[in-house]
Amino acid sequence: MRALPVGDRALLVELGSGAEAQALHAELLRRRAAGSLSVREIVPAARTVLLDGLDDPSRLAAQLTAWDIPPLSARTEDVIELPVRYDGPDLADVAELWGVDEQDVGSIHSAAEFRVAFCGFAPGFGYLTGLPERYDIPRRATPRTAVPAGAVALAGPYTGVYPRSSPGGWQLIGTTDAVLWDHARVPAALLAPGARVRFVPEGPQ
Repeated sequence: MRALPVGDRALLVELGSGAEAQALHAELLRRRAAGSLSVREIVPAARTVLLDGLDDPSRLAAQLTAWDIPPLSARTEDVIELPVRYDGPDLADVAELWGVDEQDVGSIHSAAEFRVAFCGFAPGFGYLTGLPERYDIPRRATPRTAVPAGAVALAGPYTGVYPRSSPGGWQLIGTTDAVLWDHARVPAALLAPGARVRFVPEGPQ
């Protein structure tokens, strides 16, 4: 773990892995909720966590190394279920990369429980982890100029759902009708860092 100052009121904490970043993010949220940590924003990314609005960043940086940060474990809050049709145009390519039949892609994917590691790219887009490492796959060699809203996609260790139509190079394996971003909803984003997610197949598999 390494804590780097960002301006006068912020720290960027670098971790050795995505799992460590998620565990630190959960611990920071717990401490803030308990009133033992005063911070305005806690923003996780792939292997970093940004803390903004700190009264004494250098003091917290020194304290962080002594913290006992428990690994993430199954939690009791509700799982967000996203209905999905495994009908994506890259299903055959993913099956070949995984060494399985096409119909098995949906079975493998829907059997996992995912966690939102961090959000970014577009409002409402969550980077979900949960598949075993052997299912990591590369992005497409040629990105698409337009990926439809609701596309369920894979890239590297992540699963994501496109909240709106946009260019993208992820492998598309399915479609959901879930609304990932809605300005009229509070909060607008369906997915937030730390949330648990399951994909529920619908229709013939």
